[in-house]
Amino acid sequence: MTGPGQPAPPPGWYPDPDGTPGMVRWWNGAGWSDVATPAGPGVAVQSSPVLAPPTPVPAPAEQRFEEEPPSGGGSRTAWVLGISLLALVAVVVAAVFIGRPDGDPKAGPAPSTLVPVPSGPEFPPGTVRIIDEAAGISYPYLGENWYEFDLGMQAEVTAIAGQYFVTQDVTPEGTTFIAQCTSGPLADGLGWAGPSTLQTTTQTVADSVRFNYYPRPNERTVLRDEARTVDGHAAYLYEFQLAWDVEGYDASGERAALLLVDVGRPAPALLYISIPNTHAELYGVIDRVLDAVEVL
Repeated sequence: MTGPGQPAPPPGWYPDPDGTPGMVRWWNGAGWSDVATPAGPGVAVQSSPVLAPPTPVPAPAEQRFEEEPPSGGGSRTAWVLGISLLALVAVVVAAVFIGRPDGDPKAGPAPSTLVPVPSGPEFPPGTVRIIDEAAGISYPYLGENWYEFDLGMQAEVTAIAGQYFVTQDVTPEGTTFIAQCTSGPLADGLGWAGPSTLQTTTQTVADSVRFNYYPRPNERTVLRDEARTVDGHAAYLYEFQLAWDVEGYDASGERAALLLVDVGRPAPALLYISIPNTHAELYGVIDRVLDAVEVL
């Protein structure tokens, strides 16, 4: 209640008028909410001398006593504890229920929590590797919550191996969107005619995946377009960033890298790594995998 001639403070969060440490209560301009809440991120606490909680007066040492709990009804603090407990239970339940339904290319199950690969320039000794016998290369398995790729064939390869995780359950097209690190022997019709065509073939593959697996319209920024050597074999790297503004997609872009390796077979090996910008913290995985590719 305000004093005579004193305007009421504006609505907002203020320290709990009951004086409970660390708690705040909503003032609507005329009265208090029934339930207090812990102060924390997202709660802008205001101050007002009119609404300041009473300063506790310590009891003399010789008059120590315990207050009896009120009978019936419960206190505001009990309500807060109950709400906090329900919130904790909800978090635990959400963490337990994770699933893995079936899907199709660029679709699949979503893990509830992504565990990034340990940081560092190289994978630690003993890291499990994906052995792609059909393509003739191997590369590291990226760890927990990356699933073995089993979503069907993609147009740019004749067989496929690798790993993925889901980043959006349902897109406007009714599929789900994924991050992936996959490989396979290059399919026919993409321009391969020997090592001298590594660059042009890789660029053709980039146009193919851009058309087949991403929302349109999109804009492409080329990050790397360079010849490389992989385990003593000629190779070519084409890395690009796509950006789009399409309603219904969680991601507004993706970073992708295509590595084409002449493994001495009729078809070169294609490694395809893609990370949507909803998981941009994993962009560093691209270089680490590229540097760890080996030819069988």
